[in-house]
Amino acid sequence: MQQPRCIPFINPATGKKFGEIEVATREEVILAHKEMRQAFKIWRKKSVKERIRILRKFQEVLIDSIDEITEVINKDTGKSRQDGWVEVNVSVDRLHQYYKRAHHWLARRRVPPGLYMFKKYYTEPHPYGVVAVIGPWNYPFDLTVPPMCSALLAGNTVLLKPSEVTPAVGQLIERLIDRVPELSPFVRVLHGDGSVGAAIVESRPDLVFLTGSTATGQKIAQATVDTLTPFVFELGGKDPMIVFDSADIQAAAKWGVWGAFYNTGQTCMGIERVYVQSGVYDEFVTAVLEEARKLKVGYSPHIENQNNLGPLTFERQINIISDHMADALEKGAKVLMGGKLDGLFMQPTVMIDVDHGMKIMREETFGPIMPIMKFEDEADALFLANDCDYGLSAAVWSGDMRQAKRVAHRLDVGSVNINDAISHYPVSLLPFGGVKMSGNARTHGKEEILQFTQMRSYAVGKPPHPLDLATIMRVPNRYWLGKLITRVFFGVTPRQKLEPITEWVEDVDMKLAARKTAVAAGLTTALAALIWGLIRFRK
Repeated sequence: MQQPRCIPFINPATGKKFGEIEVATREEVILAHKEMRQAFKIWRKKSVKERIRILRKFQEVLIDSIDEITEVINKDTGKSRQDGWVEVNVSVDRLHQYYKRAHHWLARRRVPPGLYMFKKYYTEPHPYGVVAVIGPWNYPFDLTVPPMCSALLAGNTVLLKPSEVTPAVGQLIERLIDRVPELSPFVRVLHGDGSVGAAIVESRPDLVFLTGSTATGQKIAQATVDTLTPFVFELGGKDPMIVFDSADIQAAAKWGVWGAFYNTGQTCMGIERVYVQSGVYDEFVTAVLEEARKLKVGYSPHIENQNNLGPLTFERQINIISDHMADALEKGAKVLMGGKLDGLFMQPTVMIDVDHGMKIMREETFGPIMPIMKFEDEADALFLANDCDYGLSAAVWSGDMRQAKRVAHRLDVGSVNINDAISHYPVSLLPFGGVKMSGNARTHGKEEILQFTQMRSYAVGKPPHPLDLATIMRVPNRYWLGKLITRVFFGVTPRQKLEPITEWVEDVDMKLAARKTAVAAGLTTALAALIWGLIRFRK
């Protein structure tokens, strides 16, 4: 009998193994999908109120387990316990806000009836069915748990695949789910590498939700084409920061450094490239170096931890960072500080003399590097910031708020910070997501919940009423009335609204002698319907 494959738990800071987990087989993926397909029939029938009640029990478990969660995140990623707490806190904040508002977001909504005065119309969101949620490794808790809970809140069941790079966090999430017996039958956690993800997609879930790299997104997009499986994805970023002459340079340097090096630069909405106006360029670079030298690199398993940066999470990031740095140095860039590697630890690195011919200014680096480039004017800054395939987030620093807002609204990104970095992401009801190759997903707020639903519409009423304008227009030889309806209901000017009525009255006068009785009756019916239709239409 073939031995099951296992993924080891390796602490990237120490290199020590602290556990392992079996990789799900293809047969287990198929079985999990079948189970979730059956479970969906039960879960979807639960009211939104009942789903919230159950999911709040899970929220209670998360809060009671903060120390356990941060300990595992610390071991699996090397980040500090406090940074682990950040993941837990932003997760439960979002879920708390969602559970307070979901009954409104998922409620039935009335729609104006148009020309059908005697019918009612409404639309309501319905769950997809079985949703596959594929999580990343850089924030393995925050970027996995809220999408899973959002899909469940919307009425779906979930096939959850945590990242194989942080498998201990994935195992922990499964344990936490199992602590809520009313919830666990509606989620299956499938551990493993890309082959498990591929098997999940091949099993034809009703929706695939990915947070991950652009390369992974492209693979899943190709796999979902043949089955037309809906695919929602939040991918990488190459977020720019623009610093104008009027900016508070000390603040821009301090918080720009924080935004570039937080989580050792492994943050999709972190600062990946900086553009500084020529008049303050030298001052800014000096201030950045001063701030970067204050940062401490290291690892501690303890809650008390003075380090700012931990290790990079795995070897692949070392390869990407080294490639980007070598390419930049070969093309004329300079390293002012840092650049040294010690295992998976890397010193904060500041580079200058960079340009858009270098990978480090165009491709996602995902490491503790801050490349700084000079620009001359506002148009130059906008061109450079938008000259990128990614469009996740950006930061604009300026003492002129009108300029800052003007530039912010012309940046091709999903979110913009003015005079700060990464301050948009922790706001639970502010939609977050990118444009261009950064993806099409929207997390945070009702958009996150509704993207796990399909809107369905309903027309309700008795058989067609003879006074409904739409019913009247089903009969041939009503062109004159149709023209009147179009002009009166949708005319742009008073002339358009009144002209067909005048024409109609004149036509009636010409034929009145021959068809006085019939026309009078028809006129009364049509006008009554028209008046009633106007009243309903305005509502």
